[in-house]
Amino acid sequence: MSKPTPSDPPPSYEAAAQRAAPSQEPLRSPRGPPPGPRKALPPPPPLNLPYLNLLRTQRVILASQSPRRRELLAQIGLTNVEIVPSTFAENLSKSISPFEYVLATAREKCSEVYSREIDNTAKGEPALVLAADTIIISHSGKILEKPRSEIDHIQMLQMLRDEGTHKVVTAVCAMAPMEAAIDPGYKQETHVEETTVKFDPNATDDLIIAYVKTRDGADKAGGYGVQTGGAILIERIEGSYDNVIGLPLRLTLQLIERVLVPEVDDDDGMDNMFNLSGDEDKD
Repeated sequence: MSKPTPSDPPPSYEAAAQRAAPSQEPLRSPRGPPPGPRKALPPPPPLNLPYLNLLRTQRVILASQSPRRRELLAQIGLTNVEIVPSTFAENLSKSISPFEYVLATAREKCSEVYSREIDNTAKGEPALVLAADTIIISHSGKILEKPRSEIDHIQMLQMLRDEGTHKVVTAVCAMAPMEAAIDPGYKQETHVEETTVKFDPNATDDLIIAYVKTRDGADKAGGYGVQTGGAILIERIEGSYDNVIGLPLRLTLQLIERVLVPEVDDDDGMDNMFNLSGDEDKD
């Protein structure tokens, strides 16, 4: 009897594997033939909100090249978003507070695209322009954006691990033209969202280097993507998950509503009050 070679599995392992292997026989119902393939469910309908329904027939611009932000907007039914990247240099001084920095950057990006596209004679003026900017604020207060090199990428992730927690801050700016010819001729709404992220303290240097080699986080603020392979580096998230991806969707929807839906004019109520008083005086 020949001895098994080292590559051969031991008899007990082979037998166990055969016992554990799923049966190739189709599952049969005791009351009839095996069921056929399940039909795919239709996709859910988009949010039925008046201002979103209107936007789906008009020009909506996202002043960002981020595919993640575009995918998030598609979740609320804005699937025909036009991508017009901003040419703003994003070179504001970091001497201001991180929150002022990210908000000012989002405003500049939105304003630059809006002023460029509002007089677009070929496509017409946009009904809405959206811009966003995301930064990482380290535990020590340092502003982190996209890594500049592989070495910078590794060192960035090592710092986030060693410091424990950091904040992801996204500023969103929405602009829409006003129907009334009132200066400045547009309405602007902004919001800044903050989320705390706890890095895995047990993430080794080898794991960080292996992740950097995938280049998954090379184009992302902070150097990782929580919705992709970067999730292996994160222990927990406190706050908005989609804010970490790059766009706080719930607050973005509120911004869109505020910038598009006319607010009740309090002056009208005051005018009515004065008219009522005048009528009483006449009596």
